[in-house]
Parts: sequence; C-alpha cells; structure tokens
Amino acid sequence: MKKWLFALAAAATTLVGMAGVQQASVHAADTWTPVATLGVSLTPAQKSGTLTTLENAASVSDVTQLTVNGSTLVKYLNPAGSSFTPNSGVWSSALVQKTSSGGINVQIVDYNGVNNITTITADQYRNAALTAGVSNANIYITSAVKIDGSGALAGVYAAFAQNGETLNSSQITAAQDEVNTLSGITQANKGQDGYSDKQLNNAVAGMKSQMASQSNSGTQTLSQNQIGNIVDSQLKQNNLTTVINNNQRTQIINLLVKIQNSGALKSSDFKAQANKLASSIQASAKGLFSKLKGLDTPENRNFLQRLWDSIVNFFETLGDWIQSLFS
Repeated sequence: MKKWLFALAAAATTLVGMAGVQQASVHAADTWTPVATLGVSLTPAQKSGTLTTLENAASVSDVTQLTVNGSTLVKYLNPAGSSFTPNSGVWSSALVQKTSSGGINVQIVDYNGVNNITTITADQYRNAALTAGVSNANIYITSAVKIDGSGALAGVYAAFAQNGETLNSSQITAAQDEVNTLSGITQANKGQDGYSDKQLNNAVAGMKSQMASQSNSGTQTLSQNQIGNIVDSQLKQNNLTTVINNNQRTQIINLLVKIQNSGALKSSDFKAQANKLASSIQASAKGLFSKLKGLDTPENRNFLQRLWDSIVNFFETLGDWIQSLFS
C-alpha cells in the first residue's frame, strides 16, 4: 500500500513538473572572475558551441577559459579511487560564477537541445560541491557528447584554484566518493516506486546539516552509531526507509564518516550551505515533497494500520475456513 501511495506521489510530481534551478544574484569579488572549464577532447566546433552554450545559460561573456585534461582528472578524482590517466579524454564542461549569497546552484544545460550528462545529476553535483568546500556559486554544466560528467566536476575544482581558492584535497576526495555512492544508489533504484534522486540528495543534505549541529561544527567527533541515527532520521523524513536497503544504508553511513574525517564539518558556513541546499531541492520539487509530507500523517498511518488489520483478518478467516474443511 505504501508503495502504491508513493506511486501516486511520483505521478503527481510528473504532472506538476520540476521547477528550475534557483538562481542567486551574482556579485563576484574583485579577485574572482567567472571561469569556463572546457574539455580537452572537444573539437574546435564543439569547443565554440560549448562555450556559447555555457555563456548563454549564465548570461555572461568574455569569461576566463581553462582547459580540463586527463591530468586534471588524475589530480582531483583519482584519490577517491578513479582510474583516469593523463591521456584520458574530457568532454563535459562547466562555467562557474562566484556569488555573495544564495547557496550552491547547478544547472545542467542542454547542448543543441540534448542533455548529454548521463550519470551525475544536478543535485549530486551540488552535494559534492558542498562537501568539497564550495559555497555560494552558480555552476552550469554541459557536454557536446554523451558522457558521465566527471570532467565538469573536476573543472569546478580547477575553477576555484584558478581564482586562488584551492579547495581541501581531503574534502574533494570525500566529494568524489559521494558522487560515486549517490549515483550508484540512484542507478540501483531507478524506476522503483517511492524513490527519486531528489529525495536521496535532500536526505543527504539534511544529514550533513544534522552532523554539523550535533558535532558543534566539527569540534566533536560523532560516533558511527550517532551518524547511523542521523541517517535513519533523514531517510524516514524523506520516506526512503523502505526503499534504501541495508547495504545502501551502510554505504551512506561510511560516506558520512569520510565527510566528517575530511574536515568538511569544521567550516563555519557548512551547516548554512547544507540548509540552503535542502531548501532549494525541496523548492524545485514542491509537488513531490508536499505529497511525501502528506503521506506521513496520523490519518494515513491509521488508514494503513486498518488496511493491514483487514488483510490479516482476511487471511486468518481464510485459514480457519480451509482448516474446517479437513476437520
């Protein structure tokens, strides 16, 4: 029954549609200029088309250009277990704008009318950026060819380094672990009733906020049991308790332990950025989250209990009747 209600929620969300990514007003610091990170494997025509696509989406021009190559992937992504080489191809690209407020916003932009980012979702990019230490930025992602989107993520980190804000390497490694974990869970639950990538990323953003609160901004170390309780609380709030299996729950707990160990929680802005991320995810899918919150009411719990009691009584009566046939 619960899965049936989730199916109704998903259908309602599809009918309502997803809202666009919330945009923050751009107030770049004097030392921070917008950067377009372009994959080294793009042909000249693709490079020009990619730059135009990103600049149009961001409503900017004459941005700083930075080439992302295999060595960039090795530097930022391999410490988390990826196996890129200096000769690896890169197609996915990004444009990064620093803002004074508004949290982390990511828009995956169609290239010639097609979304070519096959694996990493906008909300996964946002959660990874948060873990890596990014705050208050508008990020635009695109690709001229079908690709998972790792090159664009490495480009985001390189864009900050280009502007003199080198992000913590331990946090970047934890962020890449996060992308691998969340994208894997989303792929495993693709098409399952009661699951969406937005629910998972909203839950993870909430977990980060709770961890920052309970650890007093990273000054106290949370035990694995405490983190497990936080995970369970957020999975319940996002109606994922019956969808996320024990193995996936363990993956999330292990990921959050890595995030804690990376030092990400110690940032004075981490909790606020996590809360902004969660609020933005919910705002982008109001139909979904309103429906999910509506499911967790005393009335619905009572209805489900009555339905379950009726099913149990039916089978008990059926069993008694069958037994009477042989008595």
